[in-house]
Amino acid sequence: MSDTTIPAMPTLPAPRRTGHPAFWLASAAVALVSILALRGIGSEYAYFAATFILQYVVLATAWNILGGYAGYVNFGAAAFFAAGAYTTVAIGKALGLSLLPCIGFAALVGGVLGLGTGILTLRLRGAYFAIATLCLSVVLQTIVVNWDYVGGSRGAYVIRPREVPWPFESYSGYLCAVMVVLAAAAVAIARSIEKSRLGLGLAALRDDEAAAEAAGVPTLRLKLIATTISGAMMAVAGAPLPLLGSYVEPNSAFGLSYAVNAIAMPLIGGTGSWAGPLIGAVLLASLQQAATVTISSAANLMIVGVVLVVFVCAAPHGIIGLFRRQK
Repeated sequence: MSDTTIPAMPTLPAPRRTGHPAFWLASAAVALVSILALRGIGSEYAYFAATFILQYVVLATAWNILGGYAGYVNFGAAAFFAAGAYTTVAIGKALGLSLLPCIGFAALVGGVLGLGTGILTLRLRGAYFAIATLCLSVVLQTIVVNWDYVGGSRGAYVIRPREVPWPFESYSGYLCAVMVVLAAAAVAIARSIEKSRLGLGLAALRDDEAAAEAAGVPTLRLKLIATTISGAMMAVAGAPLPLLGSYVEPNSAFGLSYAVNAIAMPLIGGTGSWAGPLIGAVLLASLQQAATVTISSAANLMIVGVVLVVFVCAAPHGIIGLFRRQK
């Protein structure tokens, strides 16, 4: 009887050295320059507009980790965003903590919520997974509407601290600086994931999940990791929301604009790269902020729809894909 050799299961190739520390340092430098530039402007509106745009940078980048890298479309971005916002309300009311600890708690809540979503939807794919995440948003909104401790349907007023951390002159400037750091960290995390073994596994899962499983890629584990990281980052994006306007209520926190923008921004910028959500978020959020000032905030979703249709027709792979095709 001849010996038979069982071939070893293929493994993911080792990722190339991509200079993660250098990119993190570059991100920190860009964040510092941005903070100094905004402080030089010193305008309250500039702080508000920048915070608005940066929130979407974090949200779109977080969505792209699961929706872009792994190919699982998440319609529940508003649920995670609102979970972060209401974590700030609940923790601030219960423990009286400042913004930074609340952001840490929001990341924890979002991560646990993302992990739970991944566990409950392990075998769901495509449209079924998208519908499940949409149901999550409805369930969470119902819970918040009936939770009097965080204001329920009336909403909650959040008083900003009187003391402003040094060296900032206003709390709006401090809040904007925090969002600059969060946005830089989110982009650096996304790039690190994209260039790592985790990113290679998520790409295999996105291209053909059945083939990836047959090749020995731990697709279920990768999905749980992606949902956890994505959920934590989306909650972090929403954590500063109550302090941005000093008021938060369910209809705004769970607003359709967050769910739509979280999907549209990576699609417009390009879902295959860490830079795509960044470009799409800056472009779309800037247009929406300009429309709010000059026309009306009601035109925001119309702008998203028009820009999305244009890019779907002219550049289906987003701005990043358009430039890659021209090379």
